[in-house]
Amino acid sequence: MSTPLYSIPGAPQPAAPAPATPTTGGAAVAGARTVNEVLAQSQVEAVLEDLERDLVGLAPVKSRIRDIAALLVIDKLRASLGLAADGRHSAPSLHMCFTGNPGTGKTTVALRIAEILHRLGYVRKGHVVSVTRDDLVGQYIGHTAPKTKEVLKKAMGGVLFIDEAYYLYRPENERDYGQEAIEILLQVMENNRDDLVVILAGYKDRMDIFFKSNPGMSSRIAHHIDFPDYSGAELLQIAERMLAAQHYRFGDGAREAFEQYLARRMQQPHFANARSVRNALDRARLRAASRLFADRDRVLTEADLTTLMPADILASRVFRAPAS
Repeated sequence: MSTPLYSIPGAPQPAAPAPATPTTGGAAVAGARTVNEVLAQSQVEAVLEDLERDLVGLAPVKSRIRDIAALLVIDKLRASLGLAADGRHSAPSLHMCFTGNPGTGKTTVALRIAEILHRLGYVRKGHVVSVTRDDLVGQYIGHTAPKTKEVLKKAMGGVLFIDEAYYLYRPENERDYGQEAIEILLQVMENNRDDLVVILAGYKDRMDIFFKSNPGMSSRIAHHIDFPDYSGAELLQIAERMLAAQHYRFGDGAREAFEQYLARRMQQPHFANARSVRNALDRARLRAASRLFADRDRVLTEADLTTLMPADILASRVFRAPAS
């Protein structure tokens, strides 16, 4: 059940949130009377600053996350004055949908969201459980409910991130059990929304179809956030951050070569934004290692071992295909 969390390489990852203490979390901020008091006690602003600093681009996404954080802070102040809604509507609906192409930072933002929710006391643990259809849906009668409930048990107190959520719904197959998983999710999303936030993720057009076919799910999603593709300049900046995190750098002419690589690769099928950048750099590092390995008697300097040269990038098959 371990679909790995994908994040933008090169960006420092948030540490696992510590258990709530007398100075953080919902219990403490409940007595706050000003926005600054809530921010000081929860330290949510530090998470927002990390998000702004560590992630390249994503301006509309960052703006929406700040808006959501502001809503939650004000909600805490309202609660401290007894203005929270009564009954089962007292907890705001925080379930979300992240749409966009692969490699645009959706899982990274989910990690930050979980940390914000934990620091403000909306979830107990602040962890993220990332799954796909295979983790929720069984192949035989009676298998789906136990699988889905086990995932939900692990996610309680945090965020459940369901990637490519539209694959849960396959109406063309009458023997498919995805609808059973959806029904269990719907019940838990409504009844346990004070202890679990569900984030659905995937391509926008497919998520739109999924919601039209599952109006109950659509009605439970309060926040829809679209993740734009990165520009070439942003992808180049991401590449430099990835390299720096691995103690590499572009040598003379290599940055320009990688810029040419991006211009070609972005026009090809299956381009996955930062994920494709990471894969391209991994292959460039492989070529650099082979280049150095071939010269066995040479004394290698630190510069040799940390520098990508233009040839390491220009050897990509992308340059063998005609540029569009």
